[in-house]
Amino acid sequence: MSGGGPLRFSCTCGKVSGHMDEPALRGGFRISCHCPDCRAADRHLRGTSGRIDPIDIYQTSPDHVHIDSGADHLGLFRLGPKGLFRWYATCCGTPLFNTLASARLPFVGVLTENFETPDRLGPVRGQSFVPGPGGKPRNSGSGAMAWGIISRMLTARLSGRWRQTPFFDTESGKPRAEAQILSREQRAELYD
Repeated sequence: MSGGGPLRFSCTCGKVSGHMDEPALRGGFRISCHCPDCRAADRHLRGTSGRIDPIDIYQTSPDHVHIDSGADHLGLFRLGPKGLFRWYATCCGTPLFNTLASARLPFVGVLTENFETPDRLGPVRGQSFVPGPGGKPRNSGSGAMAWGIISRMLTARLSGRWRQTPFFDTESGKPRAEAQILSREQRAELYD
């Protein structure tokens, strides 16, 4: 998976662009998420009536993600008061990243559809919230995913790399954009 330098990404219109550095390609985890929240977030931004495809996400630490242009076009919303931070391009509504609500918890999920060459990320290694019989969701690769998240977070915290984030001002702890929190009524329209 390594080799070839940084992996470039951009929003649909190109106003927000950046790259993920090569070390992220060796230590991240690619997952296909079928959860209702990811689909609801996609519907909120794109206005689609019902996304069927799972959301392909590459999980890494924020210090590997660099916004090269258009940082002023980064928007932020949450599906609810305690939901993930969901970052998007305000210029065109492209979903870009998911983070936790604090820079001190260094995690980012990058939506792979925005990369120039997503095949460099390697294969999908986990599936989450796959609809199963009787409505019970199934997961695969959960152990490796959880271990990866924990080990990347610990490494970033212990090394101080957690302070290298394009998403938060680490002095104040505040996100670089104000989070819009969807109302209960807005959320109800987004779920199946």
